[in-house]
Formats: sequence, structure tokens, C-alpha cells
Amino acid sequence: MIDSLVVFVVSLLIGAFGIFVGARIVVDTEDYTYALITALIGAIVWAVVGFFLGWIPLLGPLLVFVAYLAVINARYPGGWIEAIVITVVAWLSVLVVLYVLAVIGVTGFEAAGVPGT
Repeated sequence: MIDSLVVFVVSLLIGAFGIFVGARIVVDTEDYTYALITALIGAIVWAVVGFFLGWIPLLGPLLVFVAYLAVINARYPGGWIEAIVITVVAWLSVLVVLYVLAVIGVTGFEAAGVPGT
């Protein structure tokens, strides 16, 4: 149980870092705590929408992703395009961090708060 909690917290911190980098580049914000809360809300929304709608073939995963984008769009200035770019930059940032951590043997390739990682 403690191991799962530690993995969740560490992956949430990594996911928040990705959102922080994306938001910093796209909308020039510098608040890691805000990114952390966004990652937590995004992870919860992703899980809930995925549970209820994720099973629908083709449409379910798209709805889950749009729900996640809606969280980014609601939490950061700009519109849907900015939310998409923040998400793409976050995803790429998290991949780099996870790759480095995996190479040194610290973790695998997953992070809460950023889908697909």
C-alpha cells in the first residue's frame, strides 16, 4: 500500500513538472503548485471519465482525452489550441524525465497527471 502511494506521488510530481514546462513555454506561467493541482485534477478527471466512458470503442478514449484537455483549458489562459500545445509539451517533457530516470534505474515509464506516459 505504501509503495503504491509513493509511486503515485512521485509520478504525480513528474506529471506536474511536465504541465509546468508546457505552461511555462506556452502561456508563460511559473507556478509549479498550480501545475501540481492541475495534474491531480487531470488525473482524477481522466480516471473518472475513463471509468464511465472509456469502454466505448473509438469514441471513449477520445472523450477521455477531451475531458483532460478541458481541465488544462480551464486551468490555464488561452483556448483549446494552447491546451493542446501545453499537453503535447507536457507529454514530451515527461517522456524525457522518465527516460532519464529509467536509464539510471529509478523508475519505469509512467506518470500520473499526463495521459499516455
